[in-house]
Amino acid sequence: MAAKRKNVIDKKKDILPKENRCVVGLCEPMRVQGLKTDLQKGSTNKLISIKGPGLLLAGEISKQGGSNDLTFVSLRIDGQSVIDISYAALSNWGLTQANPYGLVLLKGGSVQTLTFGWPVPLTFRKSLELTATVKEAGVVQIVANILRGVGP
Repeated sequence: MAAKRKNVIDKKKDILPKENRCVVGLCEPMRVQGLKTDLQKGSTNKLISIKGPGLLLAGEISKQGGSNDLTFVSLRIDGQSVIDISYAALSNWGLTQANPYGLVLLKGGSVQTLTFGWPVPLTFRKSLELTATVKEAGVVQIVANILRGVGP
Protein backbone atom coordinates (compact mmCIF):
# COMPACT_ATOMS: atom_id res chain seq x y z
CA MET A 1 0.00 0.00 0.00
CA ALA A 2 1.32 3.41 -0.95
CA ALA A 3 2.23 5.77 1.85
CA LYS A 4 0.24 8.98 2.12
CA ARG A 5 2.13 11.93 0.70
CA LYS A 6 2.54 14.89 3.00
CA ASN A 7 1.23 18.19 1.80
CA VAL A 8 4.05 19.87 -0.13
CA ILE A 9 3.08 23.32 1.17
CA ASP A 10 2.68 23.70 4.89
CA LYS A 11 0.47 26.74 5.41
CA LYS A 12 1.83 27.26 8.91
CA LYS A 13 5.45 27.65 7.74
CA ASP A 14 6.93 30.26 5.45
CA ILE A 15 8.64 28.65 2.48
CA LEU A 16 10.93 31.62 1.79
CA PRO A 17 12.79 33.53 4.47
CA LYS A 18 11.69 37.15 4.87
CA GLU A 19 14.75 38.56 3.10
CA ASN A 20 13.94 36.55 -0.07
CA ARG A 21 10.27 37.48 -0.57
CA CYS A 22 10.63 39.00 -4.02
CA VAL A 23 8.62 38.93 -7.20
CA VAL A 24 11.17 38.28 -9.97
CA GLY A 25 13.66 40.86 -8.74
CA LEU A 26 11.11 43.30 -7.28
CA CYS A 27 11.25 43.02 -3.50
CA GLU A 28 8.71 44.58 -1.15
CA PRO A 29 6.48 45.98 -3.94
CA MET A 30 4.36 49.00 -3.00
CA ARG A 31 2.25 51.71 -4.59
CA VAL A 32 3.19 55.35 -4.10
CA GLN A 33 0.59 58.03 -4.91
CA GLY A 34 0.68 61.78 -5.42
CA LEU A 35 -2.29 64.13 -5.88
CA LYS A 36 -2.51 67.83 -6.70
CA THR A 37 -5.66 69.93 -7.06
CA ASP A 38 -6.38 73.59 -7.85
CA LEU A 39 -3.60 73.70 -10.42
CA GLN A 40 -2.59 77.06 -11.86
CA LYS A 41 -1.39 77.65 -15.40
CA GLY A 42 2.42 77.87 -15.34
CA SER A 43 2.84 75.78 -12.17
CA THR A 44 5.26 72.87 -11.76
CA ASN A 45 3.92 70.26 -9.37
CA LYS A 46 6.02 67.58 -7.71
CA LEU A 47 3.75 64.55 -7.46
CA ILE A 48 6.15 61.83 -6.29
CA SER A 49 9.64 62.22 -4.86
CA ILE A 50 11.61 59.25 -3.53
CA LYS A 51 15.10 59.41 -2.08
CA GLY A 52 17.38 56.41 -1.90
CA PRO A 53 17.75 53.28 -3.99
CA GLY A 54 14.90 51.28 -5.45
CA LEU A 55 13.21 49.86 -8.52
CA LEU A 56 10.44 51.36 -10.65
CA LEU A 57 8.14 48.83 -12.29
CA ALA A 58 5.41 51.01 -13.81
CA GLY A 59 3.24 54.05 -13.24
CA GLU A 60 0.44 56.29 -14.41
CA ILE A 61 -0.42 59.95 -14.22
CA SER A 62 -3.97 61.14 -14.85
CA LYS A 63 -5.01 64.68 -15.74
CA GLN A 64 -8.59 65.86 -15.39
CA GLY A 65 -9.64 68.86 -17.46
CA GLY A 66 -7.51 71.29 -19.40
CA SER A 67 -7.95 73.37 -22.54
CA ASN A 68 -5.18 72.26 -24.95
CA ASP A 69 -3.25 69.28 -23.45
CA LEU A 70 -0.12 71.34 -22.82
CA THR A 71 0.55 69.70 -19.49
CA PHE A 72 4.03 68.18 -19.42
CA VAL A 73 5.00 65.05 -17.50
CA SER A 74 8.58 64.60 -16.36
CA LEU A 75 10.10 61.48 -14.81
CA ARG A 76 13.69 61.86 -13.62
CA ILE A 77 15.75 59.01 -12.21
CA ASP A 78 19.02 59.94 -10.51
CA GLY A 79 18.76 63.37 -12.17
CA GLN A 80 18.45 61.91 -15.68
CA SER A 81 15.40 62.50 -17.87
CA VAL A 82 13.44 59.31 -18.56
CA ILE A 83 10.11 60.89 -19.60
CA ASP A 84 9.58 64.51 -20.63
CA ILE A 85 6.48 64.85 -22.79
CA SER A 86 3.13 66.66 -23.01
CA TYR A 87 -0.29 65.05 -23.32
CA ALA A 88 -0.62 66.79 -26.71
CA ALA A 89 2.61 65.21 -27.99
CA LEU A 90 1.53 61.76 -26.83
CA SER A 91 -1.67 62.12 -28.84
CA ASN A 92 0.04 63.67 -31.89
CA TRP A 93 2.68 60.93 -32.00
CA GLY A 94 0.02 58.22 -31.84
CA LEU A 95 1.19 56.73 -28.54
CA THR A 96 -2.35 55.57 -27.81
CA GLN A 97 -1.81 51.80 -27.72
CA ALA A 98 0.78 49.35 -26.44
CA ASN A 99 4.18 49.95 -28.01
CA PRO A 100 7.85 49.16 -27.34
CA TYR A 101 8.55 52.74 -26.20
CA GLY A 102 6.67 52.10 -22.94
CA LEU A 103 4.33 55.14 -22.98
CA VAL A 104 0.60 54.88 -23.67
CA LEU A 105 -2.04 57.64 -23.53
CA LEU A 106 -5.56 56.56 -22.56
CA LYS A 107 -8.53 58.91 -22.90
CA GLY A 108 -11.94 58.76 -21.25
CA GLY A 109 -14.16 61.83 -21.14
CA SER A 110 -12.32 64.72 -19.54
CA VAL A 111 -9.66 62.43 -18.04
CA GLN A 112 -6.44 61.51 -19.83
CA THR A 113 -4.00 58.99 -18.38
CA LEU A 114 -0.39 58.46 -19.34
CA THR A 115 0.73 54.95 -18.42
CA PHE A 116 4.37 53.94 -18.46
CA GLY A 117 6.26 50.73 -17.92
CA TRP A 118 9.02 48.69 -19.49
CA PRO A 119 9.83 44.97 -19.78
CA VAL A 120 12.22 45.19 -16.83
CA PRO A 121 12.18 47.43 -13.75
CA LEU A 122 14.26 50.61 -13.87
CA THR A 123 16.80 50.98 -11.07
CA PHE A 124 17.32 54.24 -9.21
CA ARG A 125 20.22 54.70 -6.82
CA LYS A 126 19.68 58.22 -5.47
CA SER A 127 16.24 59.55 -6.41
CA LEU A 128 13.07 59.31 -8.46
CA GLU A 129 10.92 62.38 -9.19
CA LEU A 130 7.65 62.58 -11.09
CA THR A 131 6.40 66.09 -11.86
CA ALA A 132 3.72 67.76 -13.97
CA THR A 133 4.08 71.24 -15.43
CA VAL A 134 0.72 72.78 -16.28
CA LYS A 135 0.76 75.19 -19.26
CA GLU A 136 -2.98 75.25 -19.87
CA ALA A 137 -6.07 76.54 -18.10
CA GLY A 138 -8.76 74.36 -16.59
CA VAL A 139 -6.78 71.45 -15.15
CA VAL A 140 -8.83 70.34 -12.14
CA GLN A 141 -6.51 67.70 -10.71
CA ILE A 142 -3.56 65.46 -11.43
CA VAL A 143 -3.04 62.13 -9.70
CA ALA A 144 -0.03 59.84 -10.11
CA ASN A 145 0.69 56.29 -8.99
CA ILE A 146 3.84 54.25 -9.33
CA LEU A 147 4.69 50.67 -8.46
CA ARG A 148 8.10 50.50 -6.83
CA GLY A 149 10.18 48.17 -4.79
CA VAL A 150 13.58 47.73 -3.24
CA GLY A 151 16.42 46.20 -5.20
CA PRO A 152 17.12 42.48 -5.03
